[in-house]
Amino acid sequence: MKKKFDFAPFVASLMAIVCGLVIGFIILIISNPTEAVAGFGTILSGPLTHGMKGVGQVFYYATPLILCGLSVGFAFKTGLFNIGGSGQFLMGAFGGVLVGLTCKQLGPFQWVVALLFATLLGAIWGAIPGILKAYFNVNEVITCIMLNYIALFWVNMTVKGSKLLFNNLRNESADIPKAATIPKLGFDKIFEGSSVNSGIIIAILVAILLYIILEKTTFGYELKACGLNKVASKYAGINENRSIVYSMVIAGAIAGLAGGIMLLSGTGRHIEIKDVIPNEGFNGISVALLGVSNPIGVIFSGLFIAYLTAGGFYLQLFHFSKEIIDIIIAIIIYFSAFALIIKKIMEKIKKRNEHATSQDDTGAAVNQDKPVTAERSA
Repeated sequence: MKKKFDFAPFVASLMAIVCGLVIGFIILIISNPTEAVAGFGTILSGPLTHGMKGVGQVFYYATPLILCGLSVGFAFKTGLFNIGGSGQFLMGAFGGVLVGLTCKQLGPFQWVVALLFATLLGAIWGAIPGILKAYFNVNEVITCIMLNYIALFWVNMTVKGSKLLFNNLRNESADIPKAATIPKLGFDKIFEGSSVNSGIIIAILVAILLYIILEKTTFGYELKACGLNKVASKYAGINENRSIVYSMVIAGAIAGLAGGIMLLSGTGRHIEIKDVIPNEGFNGISVALLGVSNPIGVIFSGLFIAYLTAGGFYLQLFHFSKEIIDIIIAIIIYFSAFALIIKKIMEKIKKRNEHATSQDDTGAAVNQDKPVTAERSA
């Protein structure tokens, strides 16, 4: 029997977006009533007012959001909470910088090797909480948070301690040579003036690949089964410990790839030597929630949040703080999570009612099948 597609989660996300935008408009009215309408219009149409450049910027902002959202969403699908995306992202960024600055002999393949090394470092950083969770029952949330800070301080120490990697004047990593940057593939001509590159294509291909793995392969089925019920999966012969490790390795690899792409994009991004964890990993949680952890849904949620982010930069023209867009996005995510909670509650009530109805029907059928006997007194 063909599985029926469930539109309810996506409807919940759409309702969350509408509610978030309405409340955001109310916030704009409270902040500056005279410019609220113009400011809200800028949020909705800001990137488009700059033509193809604005569209290109949306794709550029969406690239790390989609990849980090896929990292978190993939772990969600397998019953794990990968809150360590920021550390994995930073390790991937370091891997990209390291190869980009030290392996010039690789020629035109330098950016490919740099992305592969970034992915590898992210995978290793994701494997650590996976192994601790699988074999020592250590909560992955605690481990991931600790590893975020370990990655931050280790990368800062390593970059700052290297004359080749560190730019002392700007207190950040050195500039990546142009030969090591990701190719534009003509996007710089189509979206002239924007920062978009072929990274958006890589992000979409990764999303499609993850969808195929989760929905069309035995491997993906086993990962999801372990996430739903470890005991039942073990009874069915699935190695739940191995599935946990594989899940976190894949999630870490995707976040590491995101970090490598951002540092090799040739847009002036650097590893800044400061005690601040990158936001990209935490933003991935928002993208995964809004996209209901579906790889295809994550593409659209990443594009949507990137669109709002790009539009939010122009709010300052109307004397609004650009942080207002972060408030609107947070409200949308809040309503999205709340809608999913309500959906789960309604599903439980529906199942309970169906179970009670089926028991009543079974009881009625049994009573109908019983033979009628008449006792006669002698």
